[in-house]
Amino acid sequence: MMIVETKDWKARINRMPGDNFFRVEGVVTVPHSAVIPKLVIAPVQDKSFDLRMELTLDVPLDIALNVLTDKKVTYKVSGNPNVTGVSIFFEGDRVHHIDEIYITD
Repeated sequence: MMIVETKDWKARINRMPGDNFFRVEGVVTVPHSAVIPKLVIAPVQDKSFDLRMELTLDVPLDIALNVLTDKKVTYKVSGNPNVTGVSIFFEGDRVHHIDEIYITD
């Protein structure tokens, strides 16, 4: 099991006419520079307005520097969801919960 460190998580709903979107972003410290973090909607959700997302790490076979590297991860989708919080999970463990969603009207 790999342990990851994360920071600077933010979630935003933009309700401005013509540009509705929902975005979650944060920073993940990965074990080497070739690792690509991705954030996806978890296939199983509960009935609350708390969105469950999964953080995954793609590890390509490329040659890379073996040095801890901070990488930004972003999930963005069009629309105007009713989300009041976001829980980020990695390998089944919750690594962060965002309880303040920024809304732009």
